[in-house]
Amino acid sequence: MKTTDKKIKLGIFFMCIVMFFMTACSSSNVSNGKEEKEVSVEVQEEKNDVIEVIRLEGGDWGYPSPYLHYSRGPGGYKMQLIFDGLLERDEKGLIPWIAKEWEVSEDGLTYIFTIHDNIQWHDGEALTLEDIEFSFDYFEKHPPVWNPVVMNGKPFVKNIEILENNKIKFTLAEQNATILEKIGDVRIIPKHIWENVEDPDKFEDEKAVIGCGPYKLTGYSKEHGTYEFTAFENYWGPKQRVGKIQFVPASDGILAFENNEIDLVGIGTDLLGRYQSDSQFKISEAPGFWGYRLLFNMEKNPIFKEKEVRQAVAYGIDQEEMIEKVARGAAIPGSAGYLPEHHIWYNSKVRKYPFDEEKAKELLGEKKVSFELLTANSNAEVRIAELMKISLNKIGIEVEIKSVDMQTRDHAVTTGDYEVVLTGHGGWGGDADGLRARYASEVRVSGSPSANIIRGYENQQIKALAEEQLREMDTSKRKEKIFTLQEIIAEEIPMIPIYNTTGYSVYRPETYDGWMYMFDHHSLEHSKLSYLERK
Repeated sequence: MKTTDKKIKLGIFFMCIVMFFMTACSSSNVSNGKEEKEVSVEVQEEKNDVIEVIRLEGGDWGYPSPYLHYSRGPGGYKMQLIFDGLLERDEKGLIPWIAKEWEVSEDGLTYIFTIHDNIQWHDGEALTLEDIEFSFDYFEKHPPVWNPVVMNGKPFVKNIEILENNKIKFTLAEQNATILEKIGDVRIIPKHIWENVEDPDKFEDEKAVIGCGPYKLTGYSKEHGTYEFTAFENYWGPKQRVGKIQFVPASDGILAFENNEIDLVGIGTDLLGRYQSDSQFKISEAPGFWGYRLLFNMEKNPIFKEKEVRQAVAYGIDQEEMIEKVARGAAIPGSAGYLPEHHIWYNSKVRKYPFDEEKAKELLGEKKVSFELLTANSNAEVRIAELMKISLNKIGIEVEIKSVDMQTRDHAVTTGDYEVVLTGHGGWGGDADGLRARYASEVRVSGSPSANIIRGYENQQIKALAEEQLREMDTSKRKEKIFTLQEIIAEEIPMIPIYNTTGYSVYRPETYDGWMYMFDHHSLEHSKLSYLERK
């Protein structure tokens, strides 16, 4: 879109949001809450359980094209409201989406997908099999922020062939236990728009957000962190239960929720009692698939190449204290084998590192260890860093804290511009192949902060086993390899998982009760299916 037009549209959108807040604040919180609740119920009844607007906490996560959204979850999942993939996720696993069915050859090298008929792009053009083939080719040449089509620097699809009867065939160069998920996750983009785009990182036209997903982008303000997504009336898939999804300013999420300015909010254990005793609220507990970890850059500080030093640091960090004082009890200790205890393939027998000053000192011996700890400047991360500094000082390790804004920290993780860094992110519930990506990969697997290599570290045993599990098509045998891999990783402790947050989400079911968790994810509002009809 033209710059002037874009500014006008975004300005109008934001003015509407501000006017809503002014109206909402014109009466008392109690009476306003009752009035809005009654209206919401009526709207759902009148429109066959369709609610006109859901409002959620805003913040800028980039323009939601496959190339311009911010790499963290709130950016990527907004993009996925607009763009569909061949498969989707529900509470139990992968489900058919653009592809209504698929078949796999006996050797595991060929996947044939049958595509739904009559799928339209938001501009009215028909989606074709050529669009699907084009998307994979284009992403190979121009890697998107999420869902790349390469592994270890190589495309994971050898060949794509368009067949009759709305079928498309993918041929692999080698067996891959995770390939169905990887193919299904790739977002499909319209060839008639992107085939002439030479630099997608600079393509910020309104055509950059034309997809075939259930929602269209109808408002975005980078300055104010607001978004509006409106249901696409010709969507091929499940009917939308929400007409508009608006992400709005909310400096205090709890207060905004209490004032009916947003419809969903996350809370800690300290606020549970406030909502448990009131039947107008419903509480949902999140799995521990978002967490903090400590990354060592062994190229910048070679002392961390010594396993005993890494183990000493692990024993010198009091996870339980951090969970109590920072997470307010809404967390679980990180597993030294990386996969959290809520993961379906978590190995409970991995080595543990409970806080133990004497054990840490014994492992350090006469070694002098000091480092700069880079962290984002959020209250939680600064507090974790401070507690870490105090506990490590007790075992003789000197820590200097450097806090920066989140984007600067994430950029440092990507470029390796740190000595030791504290980072937090989601993705901990994903396929266990994440162990290979994090501990044995030689290249960055995506733009996400959750998927970066450990600089200066290499372990041939981990690398070999990580590759074996990827090629193992027998699920039980693969699980055994993953369990062994966790045990080796926990012994080596190349990075230190600190804790995984759990926490709770609160909402008013009379306003809207369609929320759901994807089987491998921690956030209700990130699931596309939260806004759609389900059987």
